[in-house]
Amino acid sequence: MSALPTAPAAPAPAPRTLLIKVFGKDRPGITAGLFATLAPYGVEVVDIEQVVTRGRIVLCALVTAPRDGDAAAEGELRATVHRWADPLDLTTEILSGSGDNSPRGSGRSHVTVLGHPLRAEAVSALAARIADGGGNIDRIFRLAKYPVTAVELAVSGIDTEVLRRELAVRAASLGVDVAVVPSGLHRRAKRLVVMDVDSTLIQDEVIELFAAHAGCLPEVARVTEAAMRGELDFAQSLRARVALLEGLDASVVAKVREEVRLTPGARTLVRTLKRLGYQVGIVSGGFTQVTDHLVRELGLDFAAANTLEEVDGRFTGRVVGEIVDRPGKARMLARFAEQAGVPLSQTVAIGDGANDLDMLAAAGLGVAFNAKPVVREAAHTAVNVPFLDTVLFLLGITREEVEAADTAE
Repeated sequence: MSALPTAPAAPAPAPRTLLIKVFGKDRPGITAGLFATLAPYGVEVVDIEQVVTRGRIVLCALVTAPRDGDAAAEGELRATVHRWADPLDLTTEILSGSGDNSPRGSGRSHVTVLGHPLRAEAVSALAARIADGGGNIDRIFRLAKYPVTAVELAVSGIDTEVLRRELAVRAASLGVDVAVVPSGLHRRAKRLVVMDVDSTLIQDEVIELFAAHAGCLPEVARVTEAAMRGELDFAQSLRARVALLEGLDASVVAKVREEVRLTPGARTLVRTLKRLGYQVGIVSGGFTQVTDHLVRELGLDFAAANTLEEVDGRFTGRVVGEIVDRPGKARMLARFAEQAGVPLSQTVAIGDGANDLDMLAAAGLGVAFNAKPVVREAAHTAVNVPFLDTVLFLLGITREEVEAADTAE
């Protein structure tokens, strides 16, 4: 006779747990004191959360109940915790329950919010949109208090792409920047950052600096603006603008290099990324006569740009070599990634114009920096404050970490 199937064993009951909350004025030794108080009862630590804001501590400890649920021992533990807390002017609350914290939902994301300033109205609206979409905010952490206020929300229970679309609509009307990226190890594995140059790494349009010396700035500026809006083919507009520089003395390059202004935060961004082991590159519709200098000045790993042709010390009004246009920028990103040994999924691209769109789409994270509307709408995320180092916050790097590294240096 065949044996009867064995009924599955009933799951073991979840252990009883105590959630101990401590509130009050922060001082050294509170955490050590709480756990020293709990130690004689043989409890196991299941979870700990602690935050200090303006000198006030909130400490939460989830521990197993003592001695297999012995009611007398649990009562003694409660009384001991209160006796420890009272002389320190700390408020304590102890809640009993079963098991660990409820598991977080699927679809986990990191939501970075940048405000300059960050208003309560914006936080309320974004939190409400997350809740309306079925998501839950599991944790909030401040990344920076200047030059912008930056906070990071750990959100679960809603698909990352859905969440990104939902929050993008509200962020634009609230005057804040919101970046939504999936959580996981890959977020910290982005090892190559490639930036546009004009109006991104630097505040200027290089061809307009040359044009000012050639006396044709208004004509060049009109073509540049149309190209950045996506109204003109970049290669054609580049040739049309460069043609206006014909006959300009090439010695003007030294003056233009001196006129170039780095975007606020550019040095901090590059310096911090390099400290973290990132490789950093630039791709530009501008000219190697300027980008080569930026590579040396900032210690960049990769660079690609157009080259103004020079004959007998003067510009001919032509460019030589492969033109770095919209498709060219995406090709250069892929080329840099291959040379760096980094998959495209672990790259970050930053740009502001229509000719950056292919590059932003190809990168693991495409960041529109003070960009035209068409670029903001297409990129993974947008930053609309004039500080380039705020991109670090999108990678989960805090201002305190940056400053600590600078101090140690």
